[in-house]
Amino acid sequence: MRLTRYFLPIMKDTPSEASIASHRLMLRAGMIRQSSAGIYSWLPMGFKVLQRLEQIVHEEQMRAGHIPMLMPTLQSADLWKESGRYDDYGKEMLRITDRHGRDMLYGPTNEELITDIFRNAVNSYKELPKTLYHIQWKFRDEVRPRFGVMRGREFYMKDGYSFDVDEAGALHSYNRHLVSYLRTYERMGLKAIPMKADTGPIGGDHSHEFLVLAETGESEVFYDSQVMDMELGDREVDFDDAAQCQGIFDEFTTPYARTDETHDEAKFNDVPEDRRMSARGIEVGQIFYFGTKYSESMGAEVVMPDGSRKPVEMGSHGIGVSRLIGALIEANHDGKGIIWPESVAPFRVGLVNLRQGDEAADAACESLYAGLVKAGLDPLYDDRDERAGAKFASMDLIGCPWRITVGPRGLKNGVVELTSRRTGETIEVSPEAALERCIEIYADVQ
Repeated sequence: MRLTRYFLPIMKDTPSEASIASHRLMLRAGMIRQSSAGIYSWLPMGFKVLQRLEQIVHEEQMRAGHIPMLMPTLQSADLWKESGRYDDYGKEMLRITDRHGRDMLYGPTNEELITDIFRNAVNSYKELPKTLYHIQWKFRDEVRPRFGVMRGREFYMKDGYSFDVDEAGALHSYNRHLVSYLRTYERMGLKAIPMKADTGPIGGDHSHEFLVLAETGESEVFYDSQVMDMELGDREVDFDDAAQCQGIFDEFTTPYARTDETHDEAKFNDVPEDRRMSARGIEVGQIFYFGTKYSESMGAEVVMPDGSRKPVEMGSHGIGVSRLIGALIEANHDGKGIIWPESVAPFRVGLVNLRQGDEAADAACESLYAGLVKAGLDPLYDDRDERAGAKFASMDLIGCPWRITVGPRGLKNGVVELTSRRTGETIEVSPEAALERCIEIYADVQ
């Protein structure tokens, strides 16, 4: 993309309404604009990052054997009355009456709707297990929306729902989700720690939240420092292998890691003192196993081998896709702006022409731009007639992981500059070598 043709409304001044880094930088970098309290328009660059995260989530969900679908944003209140949650959910639920006087609501979650879909389509235990998921906009009418996309009223979320014959199958689904989430966050360049959590209004017996440590996190967390060294890495996972998934679950949840709602001081004190840590955390996902909480109240049953009918065992599993962007920026920024991990960067390489209109610089930039596009590296070419300082400031603000700088002086010596946004390290190489180096860097980025 050529910057002269793109819509990127960068702000020079820090917005007064933004109190945390991610909110400030998303506004300044032209990613979002507030429509009303807690509701944002996603401008082209913000939308681009949102799509990159969504794609990673889809790929890892399908890798785990989960099936994508799409449910509506508006739901019938009758389903929520049937489950018993309509009156319990509180003022966070946006309730609506349509022109026929029917009670509707803007869905904050989809347990009732998916249970209704399931009970009308699945009848036999032979059709299980199943996990259905979608990525859709949700709405919760927060009394004090704040921190930009971190605590907005409208948000983009992946929510999945597992259906199993028995508790053993449901717990395997739970473990499978934990493993797939570990893969998802690691691909995004995030360290998200699974922590034993409260089930909240979803209900159930088992729940883990995934939290990214950050000073601006809303949750207080307590953990064994060993968890910071744990990685799933590139190990091969057979998601149908219950023993393997259980082993990974045990590996990542045995070290102490809990949110403040489930913190147990006595168990925490069993951790060696030098490894006892407390911090703030940003929740970016949560998994639940709640058994037959919804299937019993809503009649979601399957016929068993002996002819009896049995309520299915269920779980729900969410990832806050839009909230992830805030968490990523909180974990990856400096005084100049955002520092995107390569896997989620809106533009993977920034190309800066220091002397727009100079024949040699223009020709070198056009050649590099064509090569980057052909290699699928999605470059952003700053072809504006601006001073060098302004171009560098823009690239640093929006966080392109790598920048190629082209100028007449360097070209006389046959070189351009290749700069890492994260480390600030700059090397001088030929234009051809800069292109090859960028291709190498992204060859292993999933």
